[in-house]
Amino acid sequence: MKLLFKFIEPVVKYRKSVLFLCQPQLLSFVKRGSSSQLIWESKNFLSTQVNESEKPLKKEKPKWGTNKQHRDIKLKLVQMMADPKIEAELAPLRESVKEQGDLVRKLKADGAPENDVKKAVAELKVRKKVLEDRELALAPQVASFDRAKMEDLLKRRFFYDQSFAIYGGITGQYDFGPMGCALKSNILSAWRQFFVLEEQMLEVDCSILTPEPVLKASGHVDRFADLMVKDVKNGECFRLDHLIKNHLEKVSAAKGATQELKDECSDIVIKLDGMNKEEMRVILRKFDMKSPITNNDLSDPMEFNLMFGTQIGPTGLIKGFLRPETAQGIFVNFKRLLEFNQGKLPFAAAQIGNSFRNEISPRSGLIRVREFTMAEIEHFCDPNQKDHPKFDDGWIECVGCADRSAYDLTQHTNATGVKLVAEKTLPAPKTIEVTEAVPNKPAIGKQFKKDAKAITEALAKLSLDDLKTMGQQIEASGEAKLKVNDNEITLSKDLVSVKTSSKTIHVEEIVPSVIEPSFGIGRIMYSLLEHRFRMRDGDEQRCFFSLPPVVAPLKCSVLPLSNNPEFMPFVKKISQALTRVDVSHKVDDSSGSIGKRYARTDEIAIPYGITIDFDTVKQTPSSVTLRERDTMTQVRIPIDALADVVKELALGRLTWEQVQSKYPKFEQQEAASK
Repeated sequence: MKLLFKFIEPVVKYRKSVLFLCQPQLLSFVKRGSSSQLIWESKNFLSTQVNESEKPLKKEKPKWGTNKQHRDIKLKLVQMMADPKIEAELAPLRESVKEQGDLVRKLKADGAPENDVKKAVAELKVRKKVLEDRELALAPQVASFDRAKMEDLLKRRFFYDQSFAIYGGITGQYDFGPMGCALKSNILSAWRQFFVLEEQMLEVDCSILTPEPVLKASGHVDRFADLMVKDVKNGECFRLDHLIKNHLEKVSAAKGATQELKDECSDIVIKLDGMNKEEMRVILRKFDMKSPITNNDLSDPMEFNLMFGTQIGPTGLIKGFLRPETAQGIFVNFKRLLEFNQGKLPFAAAQIGNSFRNEISPRSGLIRVREFTMAEIEHFCDPNQKDHPKFDDGWIECVGCADRSAYDLTQHTNATGVKLVAEKTLPAPKTIEVTEAVPNKPAIGKQFKKDAKAITEALAKLSLDDLKTMGQQIEASGEAKLKVNDNEITLSKDLVSVKTSSKTIHVEEIVPSVIEPSFGIGRIMYSLLEHRFRMRDGDEQRCFFSLPPVVAPLKCSVLPLSNNPEFMPFVKKISQALTRVDVSHKVDDSSGSIGKRYARTDEIAIPYGITIDFDTVKQTPSSVTLRERDTMTQVRIPIDALADVVKELALGRLTWEQVQSKYPKFEQQEAASK
């Protein structure tokens, strides 16, 4: 299997691999074939290279392993090292995990008893934990960074801030400022270019307001819930699985904790995802957990549906919800999309839009919010042919990617009676048995009058099992029961019969399987910002974001050296030239020194700075300096070539090294700005 995950780079091509993305650093790793050698392929989009001019991140010695975020970083570092000795030590543990994983898959494929599968899955989790612990022990210490400085910069330059802040704000809701909005737009543009345009996907934009029957059929109304507990005194709510996990991690890390207690806590955390309400309640009481904020007692667990309910229309009779995901809009439009694609599989549909989840305790910034932008893709394919021209050997599930099989299409078919199926041409005709209900329409019309149409439609929607049951009832008693619009009616053998016949078919109906990659844009934005936060060497107060030009909010700045009136015609000319070639830019003609203005534009991640100086006025042909943000190096470039060069740099079709090799280096202004 060979996939290319280009959007969040470094780019990785991987075969039978697991793709890891950790929030502080967007890292991707690969195991190729059966070898444990890890391939690291870095490209320009989100390159992880650090320039020599940037200040190294501050070295600290946190207690790694007590925080999942830190554990994830260390695991990736182990994989980055790929030391032969380490690999030799880890190989047996990895093989043990692989063997147990194969057993779990076999049990599921063979339809083994549920208890056997659960035991095998629990053992798999234990083996994974043993492997993780050993990897953690072998991992080196890694650098930390100043989160407070980054968050101060984000707020000060209004990348984003809490919504309705002047009213005190609401947890889990954020407004994007000019730079955050532009960054988000550029990320979505890159996503659409890479996925939708390159793969010729069918893009849709569906309604946010969703009627209850749609989400009832999909299972969201009944099952889209988390367990929570309440502070018995002030009513503050906590998501139970997060509360248990955080509490047990503290218990394990506490001084004096025995190895037996640590093992017990670790075992509970491993099995937490599969625990039911009662099992979590027992753990809550056993460890006497309190509110992490007030230390008050907590209530028993209760289910909380995460959807925002509403009423559609003035009567209040139509119940609806704000959609919890964008996928359902694609599923209910499957038939139209299939027709648009000339009835051919496979095809993919994509949608970008906002979704809403009434999170119990959103306390992680953009990572967990109540309103968020999603970019989702639904790949519809033959369930027996899950292949693709870019696959070598099938596919496996990775982060943010799920095999939904035929679940959603089947649920909506059952709920509406509209067949969400595709037709597949058979290599050769085949004979099949067809069982169907044959209504006596004149007799039904005479007896049931206005309900006759609903009865014939209900008969046409019966499943094969329902038809067999009806046939058995008619044969045994001469009549059968039929549910029509929540009412049960009795049909005699004179009104309906069930017949089985042979039929030769050249095409067959299939319910496509669905493979769904899903992207949370807010999480990608935060990860990208944290990953690209930098401090200048020798000046920790000069912080900036080293965003790649393709996603940077603005591509360049235009800076007159001073407020000399002679510079203004050149500022206007350059700004107009950049606008003509669709290069976003910012003119900063304020009175501050050029060094301070460079620092301000660096803070908002502008990758290139154009400076108009006295040589621009005096020389013929006129030229300006072009500065690169990360290295702070400059070249002198003719104005006539400037707009096209900046555009090519912004699109990633030209590198800064290529520009430096073509145009003369300029040092005077940067030296003056330091």
